Amino acid sequence: MEYIKVSQAAEKWGITPRRVRVLCAEGKIEGVIRKGKLYMIPETAVKPMDGRLSKTNIIAEIEHKKERLNAMRPLTQGELNRLRQEFMVEFTYNSNAIEGNTLTLQETAMVLEGMTVDQKPLKDHLEAVGHRDAFLYVRDIATKDVPLNESTIKAIHSLVLMNQPDDKGVYRRIPVRIMGAFTEPVQPYLIEPKMTDLLAKNEERKETMSVIERIALFHLEFEGIHPFVDGNGRTGRLIMNLELIRHGYPAINVKFADRKRYYNAFDSFYRDNDPEPMINLVAEYVSKRYDDYFRILDNV
Repeated sequence: MEYIKVSQAAEKWGITPRRVRVLCAEGKIEGVIRKGKLYMIPETAVKPMDGRLSKTNIIAEIEHKKERLNAMRPLTQGELNRLRQEFMVEFTYNSNAIEGNTLTLQETAMVLEGMTVDQKPLKDHLEAVGHRDAFLYVRDIATKDVPLNESTIKAIHSLVLMNQPDDKGVYRRIPVRIMGAFTEPVQPYLIEPKMTDLLAKNEERKETMSVIERIALFHLEFEGIHPFVDGNGRTGRLIMNLELIRHGYPAINVKFADRKRYYNAFDSFYRDNDPEPMINLVAEYVSKRYDDYFRILDNV
């Protein structure tokens, strides 16, 4: 029988090496051989169910809510348009605010209706319009046979960065730093191969991971690559919603008020190699969106 190392199993299953070692110690992986402090794992071993997620049952709960919503009376086109408009304003406000945009929620709504706000930079106005257009694009291609590839990602970024014509849809050509982060984005010459590798891994993970887990992990790794000189966070959250919508889940809106938890989830991944905080964050937001729909439908 062929065996693989803990690090190889972690890469194969999309979990952390530390988590693999815990599963080995708990006897949850069949056929493991221990040599001193090392674990050797059968190459054919199956990834165990994550007991931590099973305890909270959040993934199973989301699937149940998905089925429940699909079985309920559909919203009218007018109701659907109203909900979509409200979400788009809130998503645009929060996603831009996380990146430093100074428009309030009300001001964002005004800008998206074609008005201007005194004493607010033109840049902030254009960021709101660009994010709105990018989300409309995402919502459109989510229903079509458009693959998630570098061209799609660059198209989304081009809309997000409409106010920076020289940089939109173009991988950065200079090194950058993320202040206060536990990771350093890759050097410019590594961006293209890293993106190719990430997209390939994303396809492979479809065989072994739930949609929520896979999307959260993609987001963590995309932001670590940081392929663009600006607009990476907004683009990454739009990609996350593209994949959610495409698989029948509602789009989510990471709140500006939740930014500390959001940033901490990146730190947990790059400092501790632990993706669970981001997975839980995404899962909780998806679950809450279903609850919002149920409240509306229960009152119509």
